[in-house]
Amino acid sequence: MDQTPAPIFRRQRPPIPSSSAIPSSSPAFGTPVHPLRPFAVNAPKAAILPIILPPATLRPLAFRTFTKKHSLTITSSALQELAAFIGRHCGSGWREEGLAERVLEEIARSWKNRNGGVIVEGNSKELQEILKTLEGNMSGGKIIGPGRGLPRGDSMLDIKDGDVLNTRLGLRPNVLTREDSNASFGMSSLGVEEETEDDEKHKDPRAWLKVVDAYDQPRLIYNVDMKHFERDTSAPSLLPPASHKTTVFRNRYNVIHQRLLRNESFQTSSVSSSRKRTVDRSLSNQQSLKLTPISNLLGRHGSNHMLLGQLVLLPTGDLAISDLTGTIALDLAQAVAIPADSAWFCPGMIVLVDGVYEEEDESVGKGLSGSSGVGGTLGGRFQGFFIGQPPCEKRKETLGISGGDGGHEQTIGGGFGWIDFLGVGSERAVGAKMRRLENRLLQAPSQEDDAPSRNRIVVLGEVNLDQPRTIQALRKILSLYAAEPEDSSPLTFVLTGNFTQQAVMGRGGSGGSIEYKEYFDALASTLGDFPTVLQSSTFVFVPGDNDGWVSAFTTGASVPLPRKPVPDMFTSRIRRAFATANAETGGKSNGTAIWTSNPGRLTLFGPNHELVLFRDDVSARLRRTSVLLKPKAAGPEDAATQESNSPVFEPPAPEPMDLDAAAPENPVVSSATPAHDVHTAQKLVKTLLDQGYLAPFRQAIRPVHWDYSTALHLYPLPTAMVLVDTTAPPFCVTYEGCHVMNPGSVLVPGRKTAGRWVEYEVGGLGRLRECAF
Repeated sequence: MDQTPAPIFRRQRPPIPSSSAIPSSSPAFGTPVHPLRPFAVNAPKAAILPIILPPATLRPLAFRTFTKKHSLTITSSALQELAAFIGRHCGSGWREEGLAERVLEEIARSWKNRNGGVIVEGNSKELQEILKTLEGNMSGGKIIGPGRGLPRGDSMLDIKDGDVLNTRLGLRPNVLTREDSNASFGMSSLGVEEETEDDEKHKDPRAWLKVVDAYDQPRLIYNVDMKHFERDTSAPSLLPPASHKTTVFRNRYNVIHQRLLRNESFQTSSVSSSRKRTVDRSLSNQQSLKLTPISNLLGRHGSNHMLLGQLVLLPTGDLAISDLTGTIALDLAQAVAIPADSAWFCPGMIVLVDGVYEEEDESVGKGLSGSSGVGGTLGGRFQGFFIGQPPCEKRKETLGISGGDGGHEQTIGGGFGWIDFLGVGSERAVGAKMRRLENRLLQAPSQEDDAPSRNRIVVLGEVNLDQPRTIQALRKILSLYAAEPEDSSPLTFVLTGNFTQQAVMGRGGSGGSIEYKEYFDALASTLGDFPTVLQSSTFVFVPGDNDGWVSAFTTGASVPLPRKPVPDMFTSRIRRAFATANAETGGKSNGTAIWTSNPGRLTLFGPNHELVLFRDDVSARLRRTSVLLKPKAAGPEDAATQESNSPVFEPPAPEPMDLDAAAPENPVVSSATPAHDVHTAQKLVKTLLDQGYLAPFRQAIRPVHWDYSTALHLYPLPTAMVLVDTTAPPFCVTYEGCHVMNPGSVLVPGRKTAGRWVEYEVGGLGRLRECAF
């Protein structure tokens, strides 16, 4: 409490001249008393004479603070802004008194708290806000503690209350704790604080569960010049300018291109760490793969090249490949897939093609005239011999993490660990903190104890509420989890659409929206019979193409992605069922129902666990639009002929996909999956993850909102993915560290009294389960 009296109750004294070293002995002069007032907190700010500080003079100190200490890169424009700020507020004492070093330290830590990225730019909004906030918290060139608008979690708030007073007097606090800059980076956005063992509200791991809507996800664009992801600050729109359509393709291409260049097969021998032979050419036995821009094919008739581009359809109906420099007709009559029959290739996908460029006779010598030229369609054609998907990259490699626990001391350079892709904190900022919380709150399942664990996510596939058997199957599944011990209920239940078999709101002669709401009222009645499950779990609902409102005018056709959740007017009784269940415990439980977009993301403990939720019949769309390729040559003569014509294009072999088998002793687990279903599942998973995109089709086949297309990116790879596809067999497959699950439909086709779902162990594997009802 402040013991200083108000100004109206203080004795008024004349100002003390600075030259009065010895007080006068005459009372006529009214010589004031000169007490030592260590608590004069209302002392005026010390005056600072501004100076012009050249940026070159400040550069060594800024380099030592930003680059060496905090691993940040400062641009010349940012250095100029910092030099002007320090010269204005620190004056001539910026070097001798160490004022500039403290200011730079606070700016660097505040920049990392805001997830500003690795590169500090002078014209960035974040830097301007930091300087404006810091300006109101400085006196005499020193930082004076808490001030106006300083974000929580900043390093200046770490000063004790008792030390703020000494800081204002220009004295160094007795105890000034400083956290590691990497540990404090990004925590302010998550509200992460030091937890205590007796903190009740943080004992439930659901407190660290967050559902990220596609329309709330940060929109990041890859900057080729900076080799860095930047946040798109423009306002998104459902009806953007036509130029944004080009941006969608450009961003997809740039992300895959930079991912491909970091692959060992596309690095030179001096950079690559592997000495294995990546390609066997007739002239050289050891050469790295090299990409050729399409515009560079002009005048190189008969030469062999490897292209990275998007498969497109020309107005004539012919197949072509296009990149950022041009387009050329593509002939895949003799092309084989590498590896054989491992993925689909459809127009709209970005693929690797190895072959020979053949010029047309009439276009030879035309140069940049006619139909040839940079940015246009080149004359001639590209004869492809091998085609393959661009190999994907593991999540740890993308984030630049090595080691099992992924701590800061084991983080390597070259990744995007500083980027906050989902708005829940970056890996380098909060990863280690979140892992400590996870180890304390989520107990690993014990092999000796048969009791179910808390860290489970139950995924129910397509829930058609207009089928009475679906409600019966759902009731049976919920009864199994309601019979489990009290503290072992799953963290989350995921229910996906289509919630009606047909687009009820777009059909003539039906009940329309009234009938659609009645189906959800029936679901609310079923959920209300299991209050213990509702009290301890979070229910997440993902819509399908037949759900409102968009199905009212699409009538079941492909709707643009991402699509918004089901409106609240249809789901009011479901929310009321959760409120009633929570009220029965006197407010001690907080079970919730969340209606998210399609696709949506579910994160647990910040960036440690990312689960993509996507409902789409991708498999059927891939089969309808895929390009027919020649089967792989089996005979030695055919192989020798192909080898003489072109190099052997062998991309690096990824880790083999693991099909997660079910435990035979569990009576409710499904039986073994047939071999052809396994191949279909692996082919589907490889296609999507290699593309790094949930809708790798033409806009006419699967429309996408241009300004929200970044929500469909699978980069970095999520830790797990729920792909509800009723046209594909149910499966649980792991590819490149990403676990992909497809529960299919809740009702098992061909079996009237069987229900099926997937039970996923967080950080582990999922398993298919079945029950009879």
